[in-house]
Order: sequence, then C-alpha cells, then structure tokens
Amino acid sequence: MTKASRNPNSPTAEIPSALNRLREIAPTRGRRLAVFLDYDGTLTPIVSHPAHAVLSDSTRQAVQTLAARMPVAILSGRDLDDIRRRVDIDGIVYAGSHGFDIAGPHGVRKQVASELLPILDAAEKELGEKLAGIAGVLLERKRFSISAHYRQADESGVIKVTRAVNEVTACHRELRTITGKKVYELQPDIDWNKGKAVAWLLETLGLEQPEVLPLYIGDDLTDEDAFRALEKRGVGIVVTEEMRPTAARYALKGPAEVERFLRELVACLPAGADS
Repeated sequence: MTKASRNPNSPTAEIPSALNRLREIAPTRGRRLAVFLDYDGTLTPIVSHPAHAVLSDSTRQAVQTLAARMPVAILSGRDLDDIRRRVDIDGIVYAGSHGFDIAGPHGVRKQVASELLPILDAAEKELGEKLAGIAGVLLERKRFSISAHYRQADESGVIKVTRAVNEVTACHRELRTITGKKVYELQPDIDWNKGKAVAWLLETLGLEQPEVLPLYIGDDLTDEDAFRALEKRGVGIVVTEEMRPTAARYALKGPAEVERFLRELVACLPAGADS
C-alpha cells in the first residue's frame, strides 16, 4: 500500500473515497489485514432511538465473510453485551463502552476503570433526576458510561441537557464528557479510548507485526482516536457525508458504502493474505 503525505486534520472533502482506492488499501502478497469496525453510523444507519439500529443480514454476511479471512473486532459505544447480541458473529472480538470493556475468543478479556463504577452509578442517578421531564431526551446507562441522547429534544431541551451534563461532570472530577452525534457521554476520565483499545488488541492478539496492516472504519468523533493511533502503521476510513477535520486517510459516505467496501475488499485479497 502506498501512503501519500497529508495533513493529519484534513477536511473529509480533501480525502479520497476508499472505494476508489481499494488497490492502495488491500494488502500486497505477504501482508495481511486486521479489521476494526464501529457499529452505529458505520455498519448501521444512525436512527432516532438506539434500539432501532439493527444490523442487516447482508452486512452481517459481509462481516462474517471478512472474519473468515482475517481478525475482525467491533468497537462500539454500546454496552458489550448489547453490541455482541446485535452483531451476533462468533469468533470475533467485541469492545463495548468505547473500548473500556473488551471480550473475544481464546480468553481475550479486558475491563478498564472498574473501580469507578460506583461513581458512574451516582452520576447516573443525579443526571436522571436533572433530565426528568425534559421531552425528547433518553438517558442510557452502559456499564462504563452514561449517555444522554437529545436527538428528539427541542432547542430549549438541548440547552437543559447541556447544563445538566456539565453540572454532573463538575461534581464528579473522575468523569469526563465526550460528545457524539446528538449525544453527550460521561465516562471515566482516564488515559483510555478507542485508539488505546486498538493498540492493546494488536499487541494482545499478536498482530503488532510488520506484515499486518490494521484497518479501522468508523464515523464518530470517538473513532478519531483510533485513526490517530493508526496513522503511521495502518489505515483509517471515516464514514461521513459531512465535511469535518479527520485523521482518517480515506472516506466512505455511509453504511451502504461500508458494506460494499467490505465485500470488494475481500474480493481483491491476494492469495496468502488470510490470517
């Protein structure tokens, strides 16, 4: 794969489509891929309610086909059990809560910041009380984070949610707030994110080798940590139709293009590129 030099914070309008650069991305003979995938907004469309994000049969089949040829991991902001149930593919790694809770085959297991669970419990209670009665707001507790979704709230509701989240975070200095697509998320304020999780998985799975090319596909701002982690030794693909700064090298426009890319990627793998 040839890597052209680029600004690490290039707007997405300046980076090429991954579909048009498959030959650059696909490993050459003697190299192999390890693929890391986000879920919401990457494998499934963004929807009005988290429960409605259902993986299509065709996308599941595309991921299964990929997993038969190479290591695959799903990294999501969802709870570990939730993302594992929704994807429902055996033999791959799942990382929930943005990489704070990881499980995979052959005993792969890691939980980060378990000692802060009581603080998350207290913050969940306080935030729930502050958000009660605000229309269009959904509070979602995961094991290692708390999400306040405001996609269906009006402007005044969004202002109230922002104030409530800031107040709760200020009372619990062990937590930090990250922003996503119409959601605030409180999580342990430690040096851990999706990029750290990818690095840990590469080492734990024995994939920190010159012949392995890690590839990460994601749509959220939390995925930028993974793009940055792989800038010098892998490939980042951002999924978006919006123009925004990104550390990714390539782009795809949505889950439909992600599915097409995964299928075409498998089709152009050289012999010997399997794990």
